[in-house]
Amino acid sequence: MKPPTLRRTSLLRRSTLAAVLGCGLLTGCQHGSSMERVLGPRDQARVYMEQNQPAKALTLLEELHAKSPDDLDVARALTEAQVKSGRTDAWIAELQRRNTQTERAVNHYMLGLAYFTRASDAGAPAVAAFERAIALAPSEAEFHYRLGIALLESEQYTAALGPLRRAAELAPDRAAVRLPLAKALHRTGDSAGAVAALNAVVRAAPSPSEVTTARALMNQIADPFNSFPKAAEGKLEEGMRFLQELDVPQQAILAFEEILHDYPDLAVVHALLGLAYQRLDDAGRAVDEFKQAIELAPRDGKNYFYMGELYLSRQRAEAAREAFGKAVAFNPLLDEAWFRLGNLSLDRRDLKAAREAFQILTWLSPDAVPPRGQLAVVYQLEGDFPAAERELRHVVEKDPENMEFALRLGLLFAEQTQRTRKPEERRAAGEEAEKWLLKVLEEQPDNALASRALQQVKATE
Repeated sequence: MKPPTLRRTSLLRRSTLAAVLGCGLLTGCQHGSSMERVLGPRDQARVYMEQNQPAKALTLLEELHAKSPDDLDVARALTEAQVKSGRTDAWIAELQRRNTQTERAVNHYMLGLAYFTRASDAGAPAVAAFERAIALAPSEAEFHYRLGIALLESEQYTAALGPLRRAAELAPDRAAVRLPLAKALHRTGDSAGAVAALNAVVRAAPSPSEVTTARALMNQIADPFNSFPKAAEGKLEEGMRFLQELDVPQQAILAFEEILHDYPDLAVVHALLGLAYQRLDDAGRAVDEFKQAIELAPRDGKNYFYMGELYLSRQRAEAAREAFGKAVAFNPLLDEAWFRLGNLSLDRRDLKAAREAFQILTWLSPDAVPPRGQLAVVYQLEGDFPAAERELRHVVEKDPENMEFALRLGLLFAEQTQRTRKPEERRAAGEEAEKWLLKVLEEQPDNALASRALQQVKATE
């Protein structure tokens, strides 16, 4: 495991218009003029927006909004189309007119969204509109969420906490709600609360963009070099160069010990010193330094991760599992800690804990192959063959030449042929098993495991 670098993370950027309005009508729409006749109005509106043709989307969205005035996805998309068509002022005037005639929460909601796109109105006017929407529909999580965002982006962090907490209560499974809540908590000095919110994010199937935002925020919260003494930075760079680039841990130790002579309470330097001793296979000194780092920075998940790695290298599985558990509790964006925790839970046959760890990893790193493979193992041990198949297919569909996962698919279907009692299901599983096992044998004729499995499948026919 490489030690952390000296690079400091930048502040999170202000939310963009796309993030604020977030069209998100329907996924999986088809593109191209040849398909327009078969697309429904929602899909077609989304296509127009993706093709940067908001004026064409307007008519469709206005019709959808007229039919379903309380559909917030449509309302948000309609406002986005109005803004991108250059009709922000006219749309605001129209919403104000509608509210004068018949006040509706959704109209105030769209008004707040429109205000938020204009720098001059992103503060008080947007806040007032969202507050009025909440007054008319207090149980709608989206309204509280948008109010929290408006306050947060106006740097009213304390004021943002109330509506964001309420949004999280009303929509506990919505990852997007927890992210601004975590930021507001961090900005108001509640780092523990911010980490707790991020722990909820990673368990709520976050999107890749949400994961990116969560990582950036976690890096701010857990920056081990925050307030690092300027006078020691040169020696720190020297020590890290010896450790990382030149692989001379003895010289790195001298540099780190020199820093600690003047600044004995720098947790990150104790952690780096522990990594250097670990490189020399001096486990005793490494443990002492990691313990010192944990004592000085008890909420830094990376220090527990380093300790867990050391325990694991010494075959102390239970101690390692406990350390990795603390690592992800204090830093839920540590991918390697989740992977280690999942494998250790799998070794203990704690399938529930293993499933959670590997599932979280597939959200944090959706393109990574090992977590999906391990998640498939868990599902297979639990007898959930469709879920195991889903994870394995996710890999082979992206990488058809992955023979390891093709073999595992064949073995999965082969096991199904042995377990199922219904002849038609056994026959279908057998056909799938043969297909995948033969594919493996075409590439690897000497694969004994595939050959034996194929023979067993044919024997059940």
